[in-house]
Amino acid sequence: MDPIRRSSTLRLTGLLCLLFLVFFSRGFASHDVVSEKSSGTTQEDSRSQANSTAHKKTFPVLSFNYEHVRTPFEISLWILLALFMKLGFHIIPTVSHIVPESCLLIFVGLLVGGIIKATGEQPPILDSNLFFLYLLPPIILDAGYFLPMRPFTENIGTILMFAMVGTLWNVFFIGGMMYAVCQIDAAKLAHVDLLSCLLFGSIISAVDPVSVLAVFEEIHINELLHILVFGESLLNDAVTVVLYHLFKEFAHEQAITVTGAVLGVISFFVVSLGGVMVGVIYGIVGAFTSRFTSYSRVIEPLFVFLYSYMAYLSAEIFHLSGIMSLIACGVIMRPYVEANISHKSYTTVKYFLKMWSSVSDTLIFIFLGVSTVAGPHTWNWIFVIFTVIFCLVSRVLGVIGLTAFMNKFRIVKLTKKDQFIIAYGGLRGAIAFSLGFLLNNNEIKNLFLTAIITVIFFTVFVQGMTIRPLVELLAVKKKKESKESINEEIHTQFLDHLLTGIEDICGHYGHHHWKDKLNRFNKTYVKRWLIAGERSTEPQLISFYNKMELKQAMMMVESGSAAKLPTIVSTVSIRRAISKSREEEIRRVLRANLQNTRQRLRSYSRYELLNDALEDDISEARFRKQKEMERRVNEQNQVQDTSCYKETTLNMKEKCKNSSAGRAEGREETQRQPVGEKLFLSMSVLFYSTFKTIRGVLTSSKGKLGSDQTLSK
Repeated sequence: MDPIRRSSTLRLTGLLCLLFLVFFSRGFASHDVVSEKSSGTTQEDSRSQANSTAHKKTFPVLSFNYEHVRTPFEISLWILLALFMKLGFHIIPTVSHIVPESCLLIFVGLLVGGIIKATGEQPPILDSNLFFLYLLPPIILDAGYFLPMRPFTENIGTILMFAMVGTLWNVFFIGGMMYAVCQIDAAKLAHVDLLSCLLFGSIISAVDPVSVLAVFEEIHINELLHILVFGESLLNDAVTVVLYHLFKEFAHEQAITVTGAVLGVISFFVVSLGGVMVGVIYGIVGAFTSRFTSYSRVIEPLFVFLYSYMAYLSAEIFHLSGIMSLIACGVIMRPYVEANISHKSYTTVKYFLKMWSSVSDTLIFIFLGVSTVAGPHTWNWIFVIFTVIFCLVSRVLGVIGLTAFMNKFRIVKLTKKDQFIIAYGGLRGAIAFSLGFLLNNNEIKNLFLTAIITVIFFTVFVQGMTIRPLVELLAVKKKKESKESINEEIHTQFLDHLLTGIEDICGHYGHHHWKDKLNRFNKTYVKRWLIAGERSTEPQLISFYNKMELKQAMMMVESGSAAKLPTIVSTVSIRRAISKSREEEIRRVLRANLQNTRQRLRSYSRYELLNDALEDDISEARFRKQKEMERRVNEQNQVQDTSCYKETTLNMKEKCKNSSAGRAEGREETQRQPVGEKLFLSMSVLFYSTFKTIRGVLTSSKGKLGSDQTLSK
């Protein structure tokens, strides 16, 4: 069969399956309506005839009761529809290269909603409780659990600036400009006050993490831009929640007080930091629980899911940031849980999170399309058009201003291309729709929902479809898929230690200094309590090597090359003659001695240099060798000194004899010489003997000096 006929057959099959699922569910629903109407008329007859026909009743061979399974059956149908749509999207590669998956899913939702409405039924709406309690948590948990911590922590300052200051700028700019638009007579929106416009600005300003994930993962943008936009979408939840509840309360009371504004600022810190603290507590409890799951490996993945979900629900109970709580729980829990659970449990956690986040993402976009058809809508051209324009203008101005400020402190500057992608990637999604759905005033609610849906469709369809060709046109750096290696990890750790040492010498407590402090605290105290067995003291390189081995084994299993593994293992086990106990002993020694991190040394002072304690610690062998060398040198010096002393003594004796003989001869001559000549001769003999003595002393001292130099060498 040629490719054209095959693709057309697949499309026709998918459409028939979709129509079958829709009409099947609607048919049962209509049948239930008819059965409910008829049951009221026949209920009394059945009761009146129950006694008379009790003896004639036969055993039912086949019965029908759809109401008993209606809710789980319809949920299963919706999930099945989402899976079919996702499968069809990846089967047809030409569509996936042109249209993003989110756009296609919204279009499918519009089609399904139109079919349901054509049959006379009311299409389902994306309820806020359904979205916030069931569909959003799997997506956020998957993003937080597998969050790349290194780029996130290195750019945390820029991310917080975009998430906090950028969101505040968008809220007040959009709210103020929309209030000015509402004062135009042609708009006929004079009843919309300033507080309502600020409430609308708080709903529409936040960047949606679901839409960002759906679009940015398809274009494979570089890691820096991805973490900046995605990190902003995760952390702006606290600002959005606080401003939403604050302006909603102000709009209800129709007044703004100073006390309310101060309490709103305090509430921001309580909501954000409180959500993080809740997530940290549940993450620590979950990691501590995983220490004891070795006795029952089957329940290990359940602890990860339940503790994370309970962290989210506990934060929502107190109106804290559930998203930040879920992210903190996943980030804290992951390194300790992965060290405690088995390989099978790790694989289960990974694929289960990916599966549920993918299903939730698909259902959210389908329900957005269905809810658009369901309505009701209040269309106002001026309000809708200016909303789209001001959303784009505020995003561009905010990114340009904040980037110009942050580039003064960043080492890697954000270029004009990076700023354009960050501004263009500010997508809106289902969070804005769900917050708008919670409003009480129906007239303003329908107006706001119509504008919100328009902005969502514009950002997802227009910006989402055009961002890929713009990235290729501007030649923006894309993500490089590179395999991790031990060599890269060693060099990364070496650079971290080097930069930490440079910061210590300079006296600057920067990012690497605090990171090193945190790693030391984690290794000294936290790992001992949260990781079971010898893994708590395992060096970082060995743990990284274990992760690489696990990942490589999983890739081999997925690629189908695992059939060769038993033969390889058998040959290795035959050649290896080391017992298991000996092997464990070798591994224990290696874990204890390999990759020792830098020891705590004395602090550096630029005014004095102290002797290091490590330099004074001389081994016993070196000490003995040094003592032996000193003993030999001393013996040689003593021999030289003795020989020099003997030579000097003999020379002095000979000189004395010669001088005494000379004196005797001189006396005889002096008796015949005058007094002047006698004095001259005696002075000459004295100077000569003194000169000889000084020369002998200098010769002996020179030999001793040479021996001392040899000793010092």
